[in-house]
Amino acid sequence: MSEETAAASLQDDDRGARVQHVASAELPTEHGPFALHAYRDMRTGAEHVALTVPTPDGAIPLVRVHSECLTGDALGSLRCDCGPQLRAALGQVQAQGGAVIYLSGHEGRGIGIAAKVAAYHLQDEGRNTVEANVDLGLPVDTRDYAAAAAILHHLELPVVRLLTNNPDKVRGLKAAGIEVVDRTALSVGRRIENAFYLETKRILLGHNFGPEEPKEQI
Repeated sequence: MSEETAAASLQDDDRGARVQHVASAELPTEHGPFALHAYRDMRTGAEHVALTVPTPDGAIPLVRVHSECLTGDALGSLRCDCGPQLRAALGQVQAQGGAVIYLSGHEGRGIGIAAKVAAYHLQDEGRNTVEANVDLGLPVDTRDYAAAAAILHHLELPVVRLLTNNPDKVRGLKAAGIEVVDRTALSVGRRIENAFYLETKRILLGHNFGPEEPKEQI
């Protein structure tokens, strides 16, 4: 997503106009207790949630903006690192304070679950995750992070430390008015089943899993 797209997503009267806060409740989890906040995306109709823990005085909140992944988050898929990333982020945010923003409508980098399964089929035949989307006539990535930024503004978290490997999330949040003072890689869940997928994201999509590494051809 370009900075121009993110900025355009916030052309409504204020940043909060992108989302509507619906309700909040307490959520006990295996990682500890969170406050759970539900939001409705006024542009797409999607429903997002934020799980928050108070940040200690003087500390900058740790934030994970997590894209919905049914196969990884709920079904335990080993084709990606999404499930381990979500669980690691919940644990780190619980320990340090901050928020996990869970964005629905982001399945398969925005193509949806059915198209994602079709892309998996092409990957089984040897295509990488980028080629599979293109072969299906679909965008490589349609995700928009303006809703996440609006949620952070509503939560009064305009300055964050971001847990992500994806530079687009940093750019998208910054373009939408969030100050990202630090990016921490979330390198968990790498297995033989997803090694090629993660290398494709590193080389073709610019994901940074830690120290800078030279890009190689896939």
